[in-house]
Amino acid sequence: MKKSTLLFLIGLMCSIVTYAQWDQKSNLPALYINTFDGAGIYSKTDYKYCKINYADEEGHITTYDSVQIRGRGNSTWNMPKKPYRIKFNKKEKFLGTGYAKTKKWTLLANAADKTMIRNALTFEMGKFTSLKFNPAAKFVDLILNGYYQGTYQISDQIDVRPHRVNITEQPVPPSDTDDITGGYLLEVDGFRDGNWFSTQYKEAPVRIHYPDEDDIVSAQTEYIRNYVNEFERALVNTDFTDPTTGYRAYVDSASLIDWYICTEVSANIDGFYSTYFYKEQGDPKLYWGPLWDYDIAYNNDYRIRNEQYLSTTVNSLMADIAYSGSKAWVNRMWEDPWFQKLVSKRYEELLNKGLVEYLHRKIDSLTTHLDRSQQLNYERWGINSRVYHEMVLYSSYDQYVSDLKQFITDHCAYLKQAFADRKPIEPTPPFVPENYYYHIVNAKTSKAIDTQESSVMQYSDDPYRESEDWEIKKVGSHFHIINRSTGKALNDPTQGAVGPTTNVGTPLNTAEADETDQRQLWNLIPQGTVGFYNLENVYTQHIANLSGGSFDDYATILSYTSDSRNGESQNRLWYINPNGELPSTPTDIRNIEPEDYALAYNPKSQVLHFGSETPSALTFTANVISANGTQIGAFKASESFSMNALPSGVYIVTWNVSGKTRSAKFLK
Repeated sequence: MKKSTLLFLIGLMCSIVTYAQWDQKSNLPALYINTFDGAGIYSKTDYKYCKINYADEEGHITTYDSVQIRGRGNSTWNMPKKPYRIKFNKKEKFLGTGYAKTKKWTLLANAADKTMIRNALTFEMGKFTSLKFNPAAKFVDLILNGYYQGTYQISDQIDVRPHRVNITEQPVPPSDTDDITGGYLLEVDGFRDGNWFSTQYKEAPVRIHYPDEDDIVSAQTEYIRNYVNEFERALVNTDFTDPTTGYRAYVDSASLIDWYICTEVSANIDGFYSTYFYKEQGDPKLYWGPLWDYDIAYNNDYRIRNEQYLSTTVNSLMADIAYSGSKAWVNRMWEDPWFQKLVSKRYEELLNKGLVEYLHRKIDSLTTHLDRSQQLNYERWGINSRVYHEMVLYSSYDQYVSDLKQFITDHCAYLKQAFADRKPIEPTPPFVPENYYYHIVNAKTSKAIDTQESSVMQYSDDPYRESEDWEIKKVGSHFHIINRSTGKALNDPTQGAVGPTTNVGTPLNTAEADETDQRQLWNLIPQGTVGFYNLENVYTQHIANLSGGSFDDYATILSYTSDSRNGESQNRLWYINPNGELPSTPTDIRNIEPEDYALAYNPKSQVLHFGSETPSALTFTANVISANGTQIGAFKASESFSMNALPSGVYIVTWNVSGKTRSAKFLK
């Protein structure tokens, strides 16, 4: 064999061996770190040099030389599976397009979290809300000095730069004419690390992360310390709820509320102990986030155990049980009706957008992605032993994942009621009738006032039951209540001497509608704080009362005593709920807007359609709604809609053109 051929084959073999040396251990990228001295990393303050070979999902190898590595974390640094911080010798797009180009990155071990996804899941939750800056989460298999270390998560270091906390970077050092109102990256930090100060009123330990403590000058330190103290002063003052002089003038409400809700949804007992927030240049608001350090969240820390909370955070608010820090701020905010309403309203919005389902899908996606790697990780570290303060221990990864999903389901259901319970109680407003039929529903039984022949009774609330629909018309300062099915009016037939407490107990009935008959006129008196009304008859001065408080269908409604119990007795209290729009005179709905287009209904074919001399203008969508307000369907104006499968009755078509909502009713 020729020498040149032999050298080529040897070179080829070396190339193959070198490539195989950096192979993937699972479907995840593999991160090979070799320290220059071959020794481990034993310090979280002193960097040592290393070389990194990164094998991506497709097996491509990227080599980084002269990288520095050290330990990181507080409690997590004392765990067997240790977290690290790496620093490249120049700025790198370590995670590719869309991520930061910077020197510093973190390697999270997630050792206290048996699912290893709590941090990544929380970052996804931040994206679901209004929070702007959410750290990256890239999972890898880590091999350190030739030894497999397990599943790790590459994540951003929380600092100021594009694709991280992207606020104004201040000059180093600033001149006397530079604007030093921002940016600042801050943290309420219970560990009191780095460059920190204690606030004036609540003694919250606030760390200044940016400008860096090696770069910040006294004028910047004084400015941001004074500003945070001004915010806190506005929060503790007696006029703290005032929107201009209170704390609201200092906070960005969207990020504040979403950060707080994420803290509660995740049940992070460290959420107030470590709270990031920031201030932009020339902006008076403090912004909240990013979310960081959630490995012991989602019911993963037994230290909250006590009799009151039954060894779980499922039915607990972090505002009640979490560690101190920014908690004093949050609990003061909870005294503000504005904060109470906004938290409850925003949480309802997030639930309606599918927050719980979104988190479940992310859990499924993340755990599927980690499946092979987590098996290797727990071959290395074991899965059923307590590493930190885990709430529960299981023998399989799937059990930990199921526990996490069940907690989210149960805890989010609890929060809905907990937030609603903290909303300010607002008085029932005076009743103002609109263009609806109404169901009049008893507070105790949740059954509606119904009529058969001329009798009046309660019956199970049914949106399709026309005998429960009542039109409520204003007559002077009183109301005339007319049944949809019979056209008769609610009537108090009591005979003899009448007064608020005399000659009571006569069953109510209906009578031919007559607006001049005071027995058919009613006052709707707001009661309590939850949307209840009394029905007070103008003639008798009696209150409509459910006979005996019975839950039975057909229990009668009585003309009854009016006294101090009107706001307390549920038998006398009624909800008044809209149940579909009142119909106008049915029309064939032709020539609604003859200058542009026409809407038509063909009774023979039972088809709705629009017509126009310029069909290209029919770009909007129309909705078809039943008389009780239920949407039946929708169709493009350029198409048609069949009514064949629908029952006879009054229907409404609505659409929006040029920002204006149009509607028409027709009879099928």
